[in-house]
Amino acid sequence: MDLFQTILWPLKWLVELVLVAWHWLFTAIGLPPADGLTWVLSIVGLVIVVRSALIPLFVRQIKSQRKMMEIAPELRKVQEKYKGKRDQLSREAMSRETMALYKKHGTTPVSSCLPLLVQMPIFFALFSVLNGVAISQGGAGVGPLTGELSEEFYDAKLFGVASLHETLIDAWNTQNLTAIIILAVLVVLMIVSQFFTQLQIISKNLSPEAKTGQAYQMQKVMLYVLPFAFVFSGVFFPLGVVIYWFVSNLWTMGQQFLVIREMPTPGSEAAKEREERLAKRGKAIDSSGKVVPMEKYKAEQQRLLEEAERAKAAQPKRQQPVGKQRAKKQAQKQNPPKSKPDTSDSSS
Repeated sequence: MDLFQTILWPLKWLVELVLVAWHWLFTAIGLPPADGLTWVLSIVGLVIVVRSALIPLFVRQIKSQRKMMEIAPELRKVQEKYKGKRDQLSREAMSRETMALYKKHGTTPVSSCLPLLVQMPIFFALFSVLNGVAISQGGAGVGPLTGELSEEFYDAKLFGVASLHETLIDAWNTQNLTAIIILAVLVVLMIVSQFFTQLQIISKNLSPEAKTGQAYQMQKVMLYVLPFAFVFSGVFFPLGVVIYWFVSNLWTMGQQFLVIREMPTPGSEAAKEREERLAKRGKAIDSSGKVVPMEKYKAEQQRLLEEAERAKAAQPKRQQPVGKQRAKKQAQKQNPPKSKPDTSDSSS
């Protein structure tokens, strides 16, 4: 067993445990144990378990993305400070100031990718389980996937034609046209769902300030690079892995839709749409971010306005500095010299 397989062993054991648990549940309600649909539903159950466990990380991801948006103006100032400077010292200083900003606000660009990064080992573990079933042709797994269950998994076919361990290349080599169509359609759906998941983030849930930063440009690049990566790698994925990734993307799309609709980034297009929806229902968002009746919101705005006016009125008026000559002239205007009385004899 190589190092990679040694690292994946506990994850493979957990993947097998979840798959077998869902398989037992579906067979208990009457589904055939060796049917492709039973195992496909077990894979969907695996997605539900994994993505439910990742919800805390998803919440952390959202908070990290918000913080990244908040510090975007400060990051832009750092970039402008060192704009055009190509020397090593300037680049190191820019890197230090950037990392100091991340540390100060408790975020990093990697934090927004945590759910995806955590899912990758599980993805590879499932790939390894399916690949092991294919190579051993029904041999036992590393954990709860016994030889009997593994053989059922190996023999199971979606719609009776496509094996869950079969890849697009396998289907092409065996000239299984139906399996080729099923796998090709699912790979395309997997790529399209991945694309739209990222598109709905950068199109609606970014503030105008964030769309001018370097992070936004990187997101735009990744929006188009990732689909191409899955085009080339998707042909090597077993059908079961493609199903897992596609269902996981659907979960992400639904999750993102709810977050963007109900908790959008302040200043973004999605935030404006939410404010319009609330206004139609006679509600608004107060200064603390809570949804309140429109009357209460207007009363709060009036109170804040009055407080601002009182604070402004209480501030001492600043007098502009006046030059010596100008000050002398002003003093003369305010206190004109008194005319001397005429003491000369007016009589002739």
